[in-house]
Amino acid sequence: MNIGEAAAASGVSAKMIRYYEQIGLVAGVARTEAGYRVYSTSDVHRLRFIRRARDLGFSVKEISELLALWADRDRASADVKRIATTHIADLEEKMRQIREMVNTLRHLADHCHGDDRPHCPILDNLAQGDLDEAQRNRAARRPARV
Repeated sequence: MNIGEAAAASGVSAKMIRYYEQIGLVAGVARTEAGYRVYSTSDVHRLRFIRRARDLGFSVKEISELLALWADRDRASADVKRIATTHIADLEEKMRQIREMVNTLRHLADHCHGDDRPHCPILDNLAQGDLDEAQRNRAARRPARV
């Protein structure tokens, strides 16, 4: 199948397929005499694997490792689990950071009058460049509402 058909079958855009080939996630595929790419069913299966891994937030490096393990029939599932659990920890840390941002913004929005006056604690905080320690502590103590 051509790249358009492979894109439709895998759910990965043609542009991303070319990118994945460029960075080595997808091996160079066969080409016609005219230079058009020709994809096999196994290429499409690999593209679906990549798409699903991206949907779960894995990095390109992690996907490369997972693809190598997927291809290795002698792999240890512990290696796959290690990648997944590390990724879970990374996602949980990102969630913690997002909760902290939400709490800080909520605090700032709660203290902004939102009227015709020019004073705005939101802009003041952005101009400050970083949260002061008291604001960090208040944000950390607030219950998360995500």
